[in-house]
Amino acid sequence: VYAFVFIPIRSALAGDTDRFLERSARLQWGVLTCIYFLSHLPMLLYLPIQGYEGQNAKLLFFVVLVTQLSDVMQYVFGKCFGRHAVAPKVSPGKTVEGLLYGGSATVAVGASLWWCTPFSPLAAAVMSLILVAAGFLGGLVMSAVKRSLGTKDWGHGIPGHGGVLDRLDSLLFAAPVFFHLTGYYFGTNMHLTYAQPEWMRQILHFWSSP
Repeated sequence: VYAFVFIPIRSALAGDTDRFLERSARLQWGVLTCIYFLSHLPMLLYLPIQGYEGQNAKLLFFVVLVTQLSDVMQYVFGKCFGRHAVAPKVSPGKTVEGLLYGGSATVAVGASLWWCTPFSPLAAAVMSLILVAAGFLGGLVMSAVKRSLGTKDWGHGIPGHGGVLDRLDSLLFAAPVFFHLTGYYFGTNMHLTYAQPEWMRQILHFWSSP
């Protein structure tokens, strides 16, 4: 948050008004995606969850595995059965078939990993579905950014996969969404938990019961 405030202030104090808004927006977008969004991954290690103390590393493993597996599954099924691109001008390789089939396979795997999470099998399936959707949209948005910059990959550090950010783009959106949903519905000592009405607490109790 302080970085978002500091960036435009620094430019304004320097009297540098040339493309002020564009430069500030680009820098803030970089801070938002590469630092703030991704910071939710290590923050999972410190998320208090009753009955899950000392096991948060498994939750981090779950997020990364499901999100990355979704990318792989969507690519494989898209190559085999893909006919209809979701956004041809942005990312022609992302297809409806790849998303549906690959996403379904990923949700099945995610549900089978419920034992390493604080979720029930049903909750693990729902959270996996959310990770699939958020990861897909994150990758799509980052592809749009690359197209606007006139580049195909974020780098060449990983042979055959582009740069590091090309492998992490799906986690950019998935990590914060997963963190806040998990904290709200399953976390302890979260101030929002006490604002939940009784009917919602009953649903959550049923949802989280094995």
